[in-house]
Amino acid sequence: MNNDMVRYYAQRALEYERIYAKPERQEDLGRLREYLGSLFQGDDVLEAACGTGYWTEVVARSARSIFATDINEKVLAIARAKNYGEASVDFLKADSYALPKFDGLFTAGFGAFWWSHMPKARIHEFLTDFHSHLEPGAKVAFIDNRYIEGSSTPICRVEESGDTFQMRTMQDGNLHKVLKNFPSPEELQASVADFGTDAEVTLFDYYWLLVYRRN
Repeated sequence: MNNDMVRYYAQRALEYERIYAKPERQEDLGRLREYLGSLFQGDDVLEAACGTGYWTEVVARSARSIFATDINEKVLAIARAKNYGEASVDFLKADSYALPKFDGLFTAGFGAFWWSHMPKARIHEFLTDFHSHLEPGAKVAFIDNRYIEGSSTPICRVEESGDTFQMRTMQDGNLHKVLKNFPSPEELQASVADFGTDAEVTLFDYYWLLVYRRN
């Protein structure tokens, strides 16, 4: 994540979860919470870019343990203050493109609303490193936004790379240009073709869900 994005999410820490309050998205969010709350039954999960722990709480309903990483200490401070029930949850400040060496391999991997903030040119780099920390056969899931006219923040710029950007307004009125990509199901399938099997993309009204098994 580039320095501008790091600063943006640090400044947005206390506003981070407002996006989940949109009335039209509640049905989708409920379905995602129900599914992800049971997906990682008994697993040891590695989570990339966990933010404030909103989805870490959901995954903790069934996971045995979660090692959650993020590059921002401000959001990690919020995440650490939450209650994760019986799951063992640890947090670490780390770059999602270059995670540290862990003591062992994880049985599952997860990332929520991180995929859209990766430049297309760095997706393979991220997946190569991320999968190196997972056991063969580990279940992997990613969720993120679909672009929905009238609900999503409009795209303000499209680069030659295909990366798209939004202009976002903070509560204090400051504007930030933020990388936000909206991959098609075909793009998602192609991105993980070298890394996993049995990949399935589920489209909700406002979100997508990608689930597969690590090779």
